Amino acid sequence: MRQARGRCRLLAVLLVAAPLGTACHSRSPSASSSASPVPASALPVPATDDPDTAVALEIANHNWSDVVIYVLRDGQPSRIGIATAASATSFLLPRRMLGPAGDIRLWGRPIGARDAAFTETVVVQPGQWIEWTLESDLSRSAVGVY
Repeated sequence: MRQARGRCRLLAVLLVAAPLGTACHSRSPSASSSASPVPASALPVPATDDPDTAVALEIANHNWSDVVIYVLRDGQPSRIGIATAASATSFLLPRRMLGPAGDIRLWGRPIGARDAAFTETVVVQPGQWIEWTLESDLSRSAVGVY
């Protein structure tokens, strides 16, 4: 009886372990050498943010805190980066982050503080850039499109 249980356990362990061992196995280089290589021209080209289609965002942070910058699109925030305290920061936003008419709204959330800064919705045409000045009192911050 004990021998039968031991065999059943051994069989159960082998049934579980066998697929795991083959799932982690990778093909050897000799096995894939028979396949023809894919030409470089057939590989997908990674998307790049073309400076002609991107929008520059210049932030002058006069606040004493580092501020996390977001783009609000349809009420959903997308994190852009951090504007370091008492310094200037630049970001290059891909055009896809703007609305269909080139509209954008920004949100700044200081790290370790409860207040926040929001811009009104601004429209950015091709070739223009955004300047956002974050003041020590975030409610007095200003945005401009140039």
